[in-house]
Formats: sequence, C-alpha cells, structure tokens
Amino acid sequence: MNEFNNRIAAQRQILQIVNRKRWEKEELLGLSSKAIERWVSVNQINPELRLVELIITASGKLFFLANKSQEQISEEYKMISREIADISRAIELEIG
Repeated sequence: MNEFNNRIAAQRQILQIVNRKRWEKEELLGLSSKAIERWVSVNQINPELRLVELIITASGKLFFLANKSQEQISEEYKMISREIADISRAIELEIG
C-alpha cells in the first residue's frame, strides 16, 4: 500500500507542478499517454519541448512502478523512484 501511495503522490506532484502554469485551454489531467497527447494537442504545445519529453518519461516510469507494486521493493524499483523525483525537479525547472 505504501508503494501505491508513493506512486500516486508522485503523479499528483508532477500534475501540480505542470499545472502551476496557466495553460491556454486545459490543464494536464493525468499522466496517461492519451491525457498527455490531449493536453499537448488542445494547448497547441510543441510535442518536442523538453517539458513534454520529461512528462512522457515520468509517465513511463510511473507505469513501470505500477506494474511492480505487488512485488518486493527491488533496487530497480528504488532507482526508478529516485529517477521520478529527479524528473519532477527537472519539470519544475522547465515550468519556472
């Protein structure tokens, strides 16, 4: 349960950071690939921006953690959790 809470907290944190900025049409509502694609399209954001790349990377890593949450915490799980924290800080720098 703790891993689940950590994963959800990481996702919420990334969404809060991204949505600190006032987007033209719509906030980022989730970290699924469809939610990210919609946010990019609706707001006419260049999909090649580093910010978009970071969000997609975070999404993929959170998906990995979601599939590992029932397993014992491995070194890989810990490493990816740290990477998500680093990506979250990088997103914060991109948002400004």
